[in-house]
Amino acid sequence: MYSRVRVGDKGILLGISLIRLLLDEWVVRSMRIPLLALLLQGIPEQTAVVTLAFVIAGIPLKRNKILLLGICLAFCAYVVRLLPIPFGIHTILLLLILFVYLSRISKGDVGLAFIASSASMLVLVIFEFSFLSLFMFVFRFTIETLCNDLFLRIVVGEPQVLLLFSLAFLLNKRYITRTA
Repeated sequence: MYSRVRVGDKGILLGISLIRLLLDEWVVRSMRIPLLALLLQGIPEQTAVVTLAFVIAGIPLKRNKILLLGICLAFCAYVVRLLPIPFGIHTILLLLILFVYLSRISKGDVGLAFIASSASMLVLVIFEFSFLSLFMFVFRFTIETLCNDLFLRIVVGEPQVLLLFSLAFLLNKRYITRTA
């Protein structure tokens, strides 16, 4: 009986290894951002995150600065996701870049910069997870379908971008009326 368990364990380990190999390859393939998705979904998404971070940090909204930083963050994510590193590292890097930028703009208020960058990225993750889960449930598609269908990938990402911008502008309006 002991030898049967050992043989079974080897089979299970082999099965797990094969599944892990397939998942690793799938994650590497899905990590790459098509250029069209970068332009139509990545840049608007990162611009919305920067806008929200500016509002949370109490920094005046200047379109040129926000758009430039949003484009910079989107291209950083694009480049990092091309590299063979674990998924999610790009988010940590974007958080760090946003934090450093906000620290410099807010004249060294590191605590506020940390809260603003962390909160805006957290809101993005929550919205992204919520919309992705909702769309997958309602329209019955899988992650693999999403990764293989560029149009679907872009369309699923747009509501979170609109919601991020809406939240940023609502908070900004409330913040401006409260301080005036």
